[in-house]
Amino acid sequence: MDQSAEALERRIDELRTAVRQAVLAGDRARARGLRAELRRAEREWDNAVDGLADQVEPVTPLLPIREQVHNALTLLGVPAAPKLVIAVHETFFAGEIVPARLTSLRRDEERSFRSAPGSRPYYLCSALTADLLAPARGLMAVSTWPLARRIVGPLSARVDFLTAAIRIAERTERSPGAERLLWRFAANIPGATTDFADVKPVDVARAARAELAVHEDADRSHREAAAERARTQLDDAAQLFGSRLRVVSPGVVNE
Repeated sequence: MDQSAEALERRIDELRTAVRQAVLAGDRARARGLRAELRRAEREWDNAVDGLADQVEPVTPLLPIREQVHNALTLLGVPAAPKLVIAVHETFFAGEIVPARLTSLRRDEERSFRSAPGSRPYYLCSALTADLLAPARGLMAVSTWPLARRIVGPLSARVDFLTAAIRIAERTERSPGAERLLWRFAANIPGATTDFADVKPVDVARAARAELAVHEDADRSHREAAAERARTQLDDAAQLFGSRLRVVSPGVVNE
């Protein structure tokens, strides 16, 4: 690993210690500032590691990319952005997902479904927005999930974040080396840890479940209502990949 990445790793460790000390001292303003600095350092570390990856020969994946993505989404159990899908796969599974290949994956899945509906056991599809039943930008889902789970409403981002945190915490207990990913979730869940240098999966899961209980019922109600609308308004393909919004010219009325 090059010097910049190693220096960033040392800086990240120092910032985590500083965050913990600020939290214990009750200095919330300093803790917020340090956390922001820590997130910047982590982004720089990610970029540095990506740069190293460009310098080595690509590794042939053990599984096709759609199976790799399916494995990561199945572990999470909720719609997720490509960056989280890649992070989960790298943490818990063998092989490598090339980010650039995710760009066209959903379009390929939609073309496959429309040309031969139901010919595959599952499809990688879009999460749908609860208001417009349109594709939720950047969120991937699995066709075999209940329709309500593939819909995102006002509370769904937080609910899905907490659900993913629980799933990752449960898996981390059996998968050494996943602490870094778990820490990213713990940092954004109140009460998940008091020591950012020693994040415990059981504490993260407990804190996530406590907050999830506050939002889960309202979110489920909103999602199920939207799912019912989707069943009556959308065909099979649109229920997986979203409705197509059309621009209406002035003076033209759609019937």
